[in-house]
Amino acid sequence: MVTAFNQYQNTQVTTATPEKILLMLYDGAINFTRIARERLEQGDVAGKAKFIGKGLAIVTELMNTLNHDVGGEISQRLEQLYVYIIDEYTAANVNNSVKSLDNALRILTILRDTWAEAIDIWRKERLAGGAPEQRLPAQAAV
Repeated sequence: MVTAFNQYQNTQVTTATPEKILLMLYDGAINFTRIARERLEQGDVAGKAKFIGKGLAIVTELMNTLNHDVGGEISQRLEQLYVYIIDEYTAANVNNSVKSLDNALRILTILRDTWAEAIDIWRKERLAGGAPEQRLPAQAAV
């Protein structure tokens, strides 16, 4: 059943710029990681696993969209961070480790904030210089 909220969400995604979608993905991974942490602390093992899985799916998609041809060293380092986050999700799920979720959350938050700042700088430079439309290099496939 499609609700008004689902329609709103669908419109938000389909009309968003690639940069906005990137930030939305990070926001989703951060939110799911926080919920997984809460569920773990409540002893809800199934809920913890469900939300780790949702966060993992997003991080995996972020990793799959890396463009190593354009992003070079930056995309390689991002891939290493994504692998680390995936490892932390796995440890959190297998060992019921709050610390692992905290580690994943910390890296995701830093990455999200860094991308938001980079996007802001990129937009300002593009507007100031009248540069043609282009995408950010490392996550160019988003």
